[in-house]
Amino acid sequence: MPPSQSPTLALTLVAVPLAVCRLPADAPVPSWALGPPFSSVTRTPDELSVVCAADGVPAGALTSRPWRALRVDGPLDLALVGVLAALAAPLAEAGVSVFPIATYDTDWILVREADADRACAALERAGHVVRRG
Repeated sequence: MPPSQSPTLALTLVAVPLAVCRLPADAPVPSWALGPPFSSVTRTPDELSVVCAADGVPAGALTSRPWRALRVDGPLDLALVGVLAALAAPLAEAGVSVFPIATYDTDWILVREADADRACAALERAGHVVRRG
């Protein structure tokens, strides 16, 4: 693909609201963080970040919610260039903040639930296909 051409992607908006949580760096991964429809755990020297279903997060946890996930239909070739840029650019133009997460097979873009409709519309205007799950 020429460098100036962005890939056209198919995405699915996940129906379940998610939460982005911050725990101490040395905290064990809590059991409430590991359920469907999506969970992601990232540990750094400074924090343990968890993304999971919002309804399972206990009161008192440092959290930002609600978020919705847009899953890029995959699997994607790990050599594919420009996937995140093809999604982030139209969302930035629409004023939508993103929280991207990549897995081996695909990419996920989290947007605040209040921005989900605007995000889907911006992606569709950019030529992507969005299925609302």
